[in-house]
Amino acid sequence: MSDNYSLHLDRFVCCLDEERFFDAHEALEEIWFPRRFEDDKEMKLIKGFINAAVSFELTKRGRPDPATRAWKNYVKYRPLLEQFQSVNTSYYKSVALRLEEMREVRS
Repeated sequence: MSDNYSLHLDRFVCCLDEERFFDAHEALEEIWFPRRFEDDKEMKLIKGFINAAVSFELTKRGRPDPATRAWKNYVKYRPLLEQFQSVNTSYYKSVALRLEEMREVRS
């Protein structure tokens, strides 16, 4: 993953901290969308992160059922974190923990 991806991850985390979940989704969508058809574990994990942000946005909008479905997509892709190595693996792990802590607080 390039440094450019790291910038997107930084923006994603910043948006999460500011509870701008739609913007968080957009930050990662920019790197995921062009590669969405690839059978790549890293891209699928990023898709999971996007789904987590969507889940938070849906919760914020008072739509609990779609929020739960989006979160389940994050959970589906979460195990991929242990199935590949990347220069950003430790960052991905910290993002995953942050998302899961945020989910606990919102449940």
